[in-house]
Amino acid sequence: MDEIEIPQYFVCPISLQIMKDPVTTATGITYDRDTIQQWISSSSATAAVVYCPVTKQALTPGSELTPNHMLRRLIQAWCVANANNGVDRIPTPKSPLHRASVIKLLRDVNRNVLTSLKKLDELAGESVKNRECMAEAGVAKAMILFVLRCFRSRGDYNNNININYVGVEEAFRILQLTWRNSDENKNLVEDNLDFVESVLWVLRNADVGNSAKTHALMVLKNVMEIASSNLLANLELDFFEEIVKVLRRNCLQVDVIKAALHVLIQTCTSGRNRTRIVEAGGVFAAVEVEIGGGGGTAEEKRISELVFCLLAELCSCADGRQEFLRHAGGIAVAAKRLLRVSPAVDDRAMYVFESIARFSATREVVAEMLRVGAVSKMCMVLQADCAGYLKKKARQILRLHSNAWTNSPCIQVYLLSMNPR
Repeated sequence: MDEIEIPQYFVCPISLQIMKDPVTTATGITYDRDTIQQWISSSSATAAVVYCPVTKQALTPGSELTPNHMLRRLIQAWCVANANNGVDRIPTPKSPLHRASVIKLLRDVNRNVLTSLKKLDELAGESVKNRECMAEAGVAKAMILFVLRCFRSRGDYNNNININYVGVEEAFRILQLTWRNSDENKNLVEDNLDFVESVLWVLRNADVGNSAKTHALMVLKNVMEIASSNLLANLELDFFEEIVKVLRRNCLQVDVIKAALHVLIQTCTSGRNRTRIVEAGGVFAAVEVEIGGGGGTAEEKRISELVFCLLAELCSCADGRQEFLRHAGGIAVAAKRLLRVSPAVDDRAMYVFESIARFSATREVVAEMLRVGAVSKMCMVLQADCAGYLKKKARQILRLHSNAWTNSPCIQVYLLSMNPR
């Protein structure tokens, strides 16, 4: 198929793949339905205005996507004509999912758990449009209540743990796909604070597969994004210990690591929670994640940004700084990542160094900063093409301990002399 010339107007401008269900937006540009719906959905979550990727004109929220039946038939005919060259015919799009069908499936969950949940899971995985319909029909609420029922009845089956988990994986996957950061979901979680405990119930149980644990953690990340101060205040040490365990496991998926880091960062708004994360070993786990990464790919860079965001939060307290300094590779990995990953990492790494230099700089720490190259990196920040406030922080750090660093042969004396006390 690579040798066949595909007509340009058969290709979606976003995915650059042959369109399976072409739809035309209000701006007059045609896209594949799933692709443009994902674009609109993701853009709406981060920006007030959604723009057409091609024309850069604003797309009105809720604007209709008009099916381009003529183009779809042309694409199907072209696929049939090129079948001998390995081109598969695109299927005719299914009829849109209706709210009534979703509600019927939800009612059937109590009678036929697995069949109904698997059908809902299948529908949620088919398209963005289906997920929107399911969200509007209250699927997320139904899945939260289902998981809570399983959790609350965990002692009702003569210790047969597996019975309690029937359908839980499907429920968490459906919940992940149909979740919205809405007031309704926020209030539902607030009224059922043990929902967080139900996620831990899944994460800590050896009889539950990794797939279910992954979906549960993704849901927990979403919950923490809308968590109230009351919910955050009720988190206990075992919560943080379980999330830190996720970071410590080997061979984890990138999405799992990111979700665990997001959860910890979201809870750092409370000083009490920062202390609990430190107690749970969060500083050591974060440093180990960073040491194991390379910061080269886009995913690794994003993980580095999250790691240093967490470390900056934890190093704002004395216990966090103490744990960071207790790790043999803490200062070294921060120095190595500075100016090598992204501006976000530079910002947070400099915050960590500033906190240490001001509040935790013993003679041994000052010597280690010099030995592992942290001081050299401060000098490089002064010369680098980076934000002015970072240069200012670097100057302040160098001034704080200039007496200890001036005589070192590895530091350019003129850089320190430029910044006298």
